Amino acid sequence: MASRHWTPIFLPADVPLPAGAYSPAVRAGDFIHVSGQVPRDARTGATIGDTVEEQAVQVIANLRDVLAAAGATLDDVVAATIYLTNEQDWAAVNDIWKASFTAPYPSRTTLGARLRGFLIEVSAVAYRPR
Repeated sequence: MASRHWTPIFLPADVPLPAGAYSPAVRAGDFIHVSGQVPRDARTGATIGDTVEEQAVQVIANLRDVLAAAGATLDDVVAATIYLTNEQDWAAVNDIWKASFTAPYPSRTTLGARLRGFLIEVSAVAYRPR
């Protein structure tokens, strides 16, 4: 088997591993690819928030935590994909995004999706030279 040219990133030991067959993030060279973050408390698995605004705040907190485990911050994010159950929530999520990131903002794509009980999910790519 050939060796991989990327390294998995995991959260602290008190955070359970994902239930699915994926890493929370991987580092490939100077890029960190963060798996889709949902509005769950990483330690308990409980869904946080009933509104898209509450869930977006939790998703960004989760994104921040995964990036921190990789030695990066939200300022290192260069691209993101936002998945929304209701595309009409774009404006509300955009307001939270603007409050969480600083200009110039990373590139971003927003899509409508079925999310298995969540209102929002976000995946991202960060650039953080070693």
